[in-house]
Amino acid sequence: MTTAPQAANTAEVTEIDTSARWPLLLLLGSALLWLVLSGILALVNLMQLHTPEFLAGCSAMTYGRSSAIQETAFIYGWAANSGLAVALWLLARLGGAPLRSLNWVVAGTLFWNFALVLGIAGIATGDMTSNAWLHLPGYVLPMLLVAYGTIAVPGVLAWMGRRKEMTFAAQWYAVAALFLFPWLFSIAQMMLVFAPERGVLQALVAGWFVQGAWTLWLAPLALAAAYYLVPKVTGRIIPSYDFAQLSFWTLLFVGAWTGGRHLIGGPVPAWVATIAVVSCALLLFHYIVVAVNLRGAFCGGGSTVLKFVAFGLVAYVVGGFLDAYTAMRGVAVHTQFTHFSEGQSQLALNGAFSMLMYGAIYFLAPRITGLAWPSVPMIRAHYAAALTGTVILVVTLIGAGCVQGHDLNTATIPFADIAGHVRPWLLAATAGQAILLLGNLLLATHLFWLAAAKAATPAVFNPAPTMEASVS
Repeated sequence: MTTAPQAANTAEVTEIDTSARWPLLLLLGSALLWLVLSGILALVNLMQLHTPEFLAGCSAMTYGRSSAIQETAFIYGWAANSGLAVALWLLARLGGAPLRSLNWVVAGTLFWNFALVLGIAGIATGDMTSNAWLHLPGYVLPMLLVAYGTIAVPGVLAWMGRRKEMTFAAQWYAVAALFLFPWLFSIAQMMLVFAPERGVLQALVAGWFVQGAWTLWLAPLALAAAYYLVPKVTGRIIPSYDFAQLSFWTLLFVGAWTGGRHLIGGPVPAWVATIAVVSCALLLFHYIVVAVNLRGAFCGGGSTVLKFVAFGLVAYVVGGFLDAYTAMRGVAVHTQFTHFSEGQSQLALNGAFSMLMYGAIYFLAPRITGLAWPSVPMIRAHYAAALTGTVILVVTLIGAGCVQGHDLNTATIPFADIAGHVRPWLLAATAGQAILLLGNLLLATHLFWLAAAKAATPAVFNPAPTMEASVS
């Protein structure tokens, strides 16, 4: 995974890349369509928070349903499709051989997105669950599980048939995500949908699933991209690979135990929240190692890829420390059940995961198509919009949460006044989401433009800096 500086500037295109072109483009194209849809719905949701009468006459667009559709489109549409595309490409690259059984990827992608459309249609008609990150009706959940396994088959084959005995951090995280999501998803299906647990245990399982889906699925997918791109583009070695391994296992064994922090003060045994608080503190080791090992992302010169990666890493590490801070009982009293929690979620999903995926897409798309990106200004505009929109969205939601938490803990403030106090913050958050949506539209348009372009001649990649330094 470590390359010399000269090799880092080589815009290589191999059979590993070109053989997987259309299956990966199908995954990425599907991901970006869902990203745009979720962005539109997120804008609608924010408008409904400060203007409740907006679309109030449309039953499918009431806040409860539209927010569930938005969350589902983002997690299972954008995050799943893009994460799988990046994981498959990385495993092929680092395994040293083209992906096999690519027909499984095509079939699984079509099946996954068909099931997702079917499930979202069910949510729009009121057929949904009340579980966060698992709002989909029960009849599509087994379909998604089978489709995910189908898409993951080439990745598993690439891991098992790798040509080098030595493995790299990017592979660890990618393989972990491929194997752990079906485990999490199947258990959540059984214990929350098909044979639901009763009482307090249901809340515990729901919290475990949401936290596990982040720490054992989405975060590993994002970190796989980061651990590949930083040394690849900079040509610098990872400083502490031994600690990288410890950091990896810390995330896997400790991460899911932090879910109980959402239940502080709830009708659950006190030890559940205590374990979550301790786990959040232990997980800080993982975030520190990630920051130390991948600090090379901030020395990328003019690489736009590393600009996305650097912002994503900052968001990931800051989000981890913020989780540990808000897990403290004295702080949770003011931040629970407020917009602060949504700000933390946006920092993780839009700030960390999405920015790292954007960087990976800008790196891999030219290699699987054999073409340089058509427009450098569009890439720069997307970066500016993504950064600005994410910062505004996160900061304003956290600000709204602080105001809301203070007011809720002040008995003399009427509940109706609290809505007025947070309204300016929510208006600013709406503006941030609009900017973010504009950036996502630019990326989607740019990728479809790239995919539709004519085949490149070999000269496109000579000299290499045309793609690597200024564009990627």
